[in-house]
Amino acid sequence: MFADVPSAYRSALAVRALRIVRGEMPRGYKIGFTNRTIWPRYNVYAPIWGSMWDTTVSSCDGAGTLSLTGLCQPRIEPEAVFGFRSSPRTGASLDDLFDALDWVAPGFEVVQSHLPDWKFAAPQTVADGGLHARLLVGRRVPVTELARNADQLRRTLAGARVRLYQNGILAEEGAGANVLDSPLQALQHFLVELRGCPGASDVVAGDMVTTGTWTDAWPVRPGETWTARFDSALPPLEVALA
Repeated sequence: MFADVPSAYRSALAVRALRIVRGEMPRGYKIGFTNRTIWPRYNVYAPIWGSMWDTTVSSCDGAGTLSLTGLCQPRIEPEAVFGFRSSPRTGASLDDLFDALDWVAPGFEVVQSHLPDWKFAAPQTVADGGLHARLLVGRRVPVTELARNADQLRRTLAGARVRLYQNGILAEEGAGANVLDSPLQALQHFLVELRGCPGASDVVAGDMVTTGTWTDAWPVRPGETWTARFDSALPPLEVALA
């Protein structure tokens, strides 16, 4: 058991270093627990973050496959994923973030918990890699096609909604506003936290950051097909689970 969140991040960063030594390449970061509507369900009341890897991230043009092999109690989350073309300056405003971004895409993150029944405390989720297991990134949309400036992008994503389907049956509806009021604001919050964490590596050009689920995290099994249909801003995404 970790005494606090800072000690859990020290452990997570030590694991990150070991993964790099064994040959894995960081691809960016995931943010978890940005959706305030699910905080009471999981007893975690603030966002966390974790690393993502070339071994855990894949891309598609609208439909793809993810393997659940080896995962522990996997669940699926529809999210907005950002890609960076440059590293934002220190103390980045939303305008600075907009200038540093290259694209935004729909994503399905598969998360996992190594503690029974998804019962944990916040430090345990940090030490468990931010619960990250897999990420499927859909069609990438240049941010300049969605918005002329940061405020328009913030409002566009905040106002977007998603319908999440399991094998063609509606499971839940969610909204971009669930994610710290907008995925862009979640991204800004994350950068402050990342840069305030001793030993953490900064976001660099080519990195991607997935910003948290718009719905609850739904348990998944091999053989299922999940679809996220966004009513604006982002294209649909479908994943077949194996």
